[in-house]
Amino acid sequence: MTEQTSGRWQGWRTAAGAALYGPGGFYRRPEGPAGHFRTSVHASPLFAEAVARLLCHVDRALDRPESLAFVDMAAGRGELVGGVLAALPAEVLARTRAYAVEIADRPEGLDGRIEWLGEPPRGVTGLLFANEWLDNVPVDVAEVDPAGVVRRVLVRQDGAERLGEPVGGAEARWLDRWWPLPPEGGLRAEIGLPRDEAWADAVAALDRGLAVAVDYAHTLDARPAFGTLTGFRAGRETRPVPDGSCDITAHVALDACAAHATAHAPSGARLLRQRDALRALGITGARPALALASTQPAAYVRALATAGEAAELTAEGGLGDFGWLLQRVGIPDVLAE
Repeated sequence: MTEQTSGRWQGWRTAAGAALYGPGGFYRRPEGPAGHFRTSVHASPLFAEAVARLLCHVDRALDRPESLAFVDMAAGRGELVGGVLAALPAEVLARTRAYAVEIADRPEGLDGRIEWLGEPPRGVTGLLFANEWLDNVPVDVAEVDPAGVVRRVLVRQDGAERLGEPVGGAEARWLDRWWPLPPEGGLRAEIGLPRDEAWADAVAALDRGLAVAVDYAHTLDARPAFGTLTGFRAGRETRPVPDGSCDITAHVALDACAAHATAHAPSGARLLRQRDALRALGITGARPALALASTQPAAYVRALATAGEAAELTAEGGLGDFGWLLQRVGIPDVLAE
């Protein structure tokens, strides 16, 4: 890193965008996201099976269309979309058109049935699923200065920060509505407007169906006082440095995303925790009956392993706390109790 590049001050949105998605950026690396952190997709094939089950629910709500889309946003190396195809019943699979949306190049050996795109396809009918996408849509960070003024946080490529100009315009209005900051020096917020816009655009890709965003999340009644911006490298949380060496992420205001997309999706939105969504899709984490150990020991061991994987996906304080935003476009609630 040269003095010239490390010394340029930028907002976090610009700096993180270049560090993650620019030439040589973190998400263009050959190892992909799985080389640095573990998502629900990587934790267990049960997750892809649950998403396949959700796609079947959407299929029924759509009266089994001739062409059923599954759109995997921020597809990584295609792990989720491949798992969903493997888990679908033959009759549904025969009508499913699978899309992986990702900025990185198509991985070698990927299932030929999967279309690899840089943007979501438009005018499709089916399920759009965004697992840990929105937290990597770069956003600017705001901080209250000692005089109570909300200012944009500027950052250098080496991670050093300073306060810049006051936040104004649409960003200030977003903060007032979705993350109001009291006039107390040091309080911080991530300005989620770019995520709202990205989500609304993704939802608009659907003619009919369901759009789902799964992510670290918070809502208006429980915003963190000092924001959530952080980094990840090689499986460990680290200081966020916008030099391409680490992931840069921040939790998502999913309630704001839901509100922004209602123009295209007036059918309604629902927010719930991952544990509740997965339980509605048949993933419970219940341990097998102990009697099975004596009658069918191999089956018991397999069932116990499956229960352990399900428990990880639904765990409090872990993956089970993730938020699920389900935004319906012209269909009823497919997870209604």
